[in-house]
Amino acid sequence: MTSAGRYYPSSLMAEQPYKPIESYGAIGNLRTVGLIGADGSLDWLCFPNTSGGGVFGAILDNKKGGCFRVWVDGASTRQRYVDGTNVLRTAFLPKGSIVGVNDFMPLWGDLRGKGRSTALDEVQRLISCRGRAVEVQVEWSPRPDYARKRAEMERHGNAWVARWGEEWLSLCGLPDGEVKDDGYGPVVRGTLRLERDEERSLVTRYCSDDLTCSVDSSKDLMKRTIAAWRRWVRTPMDYENPGWAREWSHLISRSELALKLLIHDDTGAILAAPTTSLPEVVGRELNWDYRYTWLRDASMAAQALLVLGHHEEAMEYLEWIRDVSEAACAVRWEPRIMYGIHGETDLEEVELDHLDGYRSSRPVRIGNGAAEQRQHEVYGELMSTGYELIRHGVPLDEETMSFFGRAADKVCEIWEQPDSGIWERRGEEHHYTYSKVMLWVALDRAIHMAEIYGLKGDVDLWKRTGDRIAEAVLREGYSDERGAFTEYFGSDALDAANLRIPLMEMLPFHDDRVQGTIDRIVEELLEGGMLARNTEGVERGEGSFIMCTFWLVQVLALSGRVREARSLLENASEVVSPLGLFAEMFDPRTGAQLGNFPQAFSHIGFINAVLYLFYAEGREIPVPDPIGSKEHRNMLGKRHVEGVDHRSRMVKM
Repeated sequence: MTSAGRYYPSSLMAEQPYKPIESYGAIGNLRTVGLIGADGSLDWLCFPNTSGGGVFGAILDNKKGGCFRVWVDGASTRQRYVDGTNVLRTAFLPKGSIVGVNDFMPLWGDLRGKGRSTALDEVQRLISCRGRAVEVQVEWSPRPDYARKRAEMERHGNAWVARWGEEWLSLCGLPDGEVKDDGYGPVVRGTLRLERDEERSLVTRYCSDDLTCSVDSSKDLMKRTIAAWRRWVRTPMDYENPGWAREWSHLISRSELALKLLIHDDTGAILAAPTTSLPEVVGRELNWDYRYTWLRDASMAAQALLVLGHHEEAMEYLEWIRDVSEAACAVRWEPRIMYGIHGETDLEEVELDHLDGYRSSRPVRIGNGAAEQRQHEVYGELMSTGYELIRHGVPLDEETMSFFGRAADKVCEIWEQPDSGIWERRGEEHHYTYSKVMLWVALDRAIHMAEIYGLKGDVDLWKRTGDRIAEAVLREGYSDERGAFTEYFGSDALDAANLRIPLMEMLPFHDDRVQGTIDRIVEELLEGGMLARNTEGVERGEGSFIMCTFWLVQVLALSGRVREARSLLENASEVVSPLGLFAEMFDPRTGAQLGNFPQAFSHIGFINAVLYLFYAEGREIPVPDPIGSKEHRNMLGKRHVEGVDHRSRMVKM
């Protein structure tokens, strides 16, 4: 169903306040991302980049937000992507006809890495009619700066132009239409009559003096855009061992393409998601802005891209995070947990009280106050990215290696401090078990890089500190009463992030504490085959956290519980959107996706879950033996010392 698209009945296309999050498709040009619903409505788009001001935001307020909608009255629809691309096709199916709308943002050149592509700040909508003549309806209602500014609408030749201050948006290709004020701003509405086999083009552009469009130009741009995406994406047959990706190949490619949409071509920054304030719980206040680069999420994304053979993106992200971190550490060397796509550190959180929010989920927020938090697990992810690059044969320059040495030294300085944890708890800091584990991981990878790849630093200090961290985790992070590792020291709550303890190689999979943690998490956090992220999430009615479900697949696979792992992955694959996209969460009670969309974290998890399952099933995979595998531990000549009161770092045999 995800490869061919899903039919949407005309009843779903009727005027509804808000569409399901999973009914959207994403298009983009490596600078910004737009979301188009199954009804043909462009309901989210920011210009000139993803974190810029929103010009269409109906997904966050169906009355004030504004949209660019193309539709056929009374028609059901079917959506799919053009294979191997981020070009979206919506087919309207009125009686006796098929109206196709191909939506894309023009992009051409070499998409490998950054800075080699050319993009236009515009959305192209190429419309075709097959069958009897039809009337296509058009609505265009820009709402600049998240509807905080009012656009003045005027006609210029054959184009409509909406101006606000020094910025403007144009619409070409709608010769007949009228402007009305819907109470929130001007709206252009019009009709295009298409005869049999006729094609028409609609284009909306940002701050461009080009007020023309033509079918031939749009078709040429679409051809170039399709070619660019297809040259970049890898199909299963591109791999040295193609069998590993043949199963779930469509979803692997879609995850690959979704991750690329989130990489900013100018800088190499990797976004967590292209949206803000899509709710974790509908009707509640858990609505955050994810249009930034989290060191954690982006480092995991870089590692997933390495699995798929995209070394340039992973390396350029690492160089970018090195440079922006160094620039932000002029007074005190301490990388921040997130940055803007150009390295911005001022990400002040602002509530947009004038917007209703998706399905009345308020407040709508731009900016993110969590940028000021301490989240210590980011050091482990950063170091793991560097280690994985070297393992994949990508050399690191002296400047980057020095950056890793300073990061390891910083871990030795801060490891005894509390933090806000991976889930960004607002309020009191704690000694989160997973944060301590990832600080240990940072030092463990630094030691490996020093012993094998020449990283310079105080290795003895790293070893001593790593031992102390591991001892603290085993002594304070594990509850004998619960039979599991808990969320933070002294807590009884469970945290799905602790599933990664054996994946990160602090303890082996056969350890009773590891298996007990897996079993407790399954018993208390699993619902409908999907995993909540922690005890608090269950108590406040959150959806299941998609990434956590994929972590469970990985640990079950490497625990030898391969049949359970495959069953869980097959179930989790069914919650994907009709177009093969994952949001942050899934509600097993309603079947709806929740949270910002599409979410890098979830697509990363899917790629890694498939990799680990296939490895556990004895299949060939296209990368070195994965972290956590017996082969990787043996390659390092390491073993676990498992006693609570003993040194628990992986030490030389």
